Amino acid sequence: LGWKFYDADDYHSPENKKKMAEGIPLNDEDRIPWLCVLHDILRREDSSSQDAVLACSALKKMYRRVLVSGASALESNQPAQPGENPALKILFVHLDGPVHIIAGRLEKRRGHFMPAELLKSQFDTLEPPSAPENFITVSLEKSLPEILMQIESAIF
Repeated sequence: LGWKFYDADDYHSPENKKKMAEGIPLNDEDRIPWLCVLHDILRREDSSSQDAVLACSALKKMYRRVLVSGASALESNQPAQPGENPALKILFVHLDGPVHIIAGRLEKRRGHFMPAELLKSQFDTLEPPSAPENFITVSLEKSLPEILMQIESAIF
């Protein structure tokens, strides 16, 4: 795509990384400051009219609202009103697949702070996107070229 790429894991605090490395799942209090940082990165890209890809496990609807609207999303379930900072336009790509496929991919990952044992906690936390969120769901059981084609067709 020629877009800037961000891996959200690169922006976790040292405390979050340590917690995950010890096999302790993150909670909302751990994730919210991290998501606010990610929102700020996306807002900076948006303000410079740059498109970007962010790889992020935005597991809950509230987390996705924070990515779109920043910390103001925590104060209200309502979208931004006229005169407020406009929300970012984000297409969420929900990569959906069975635990065994994702676990197999995690086991191939080397040098990452999050152990595969935390996968269950992520599935337990997951709130798949739903209307009115701006999202597509893509099956991880498809081939990589099929996955990319589906995402690209949704973007363009």
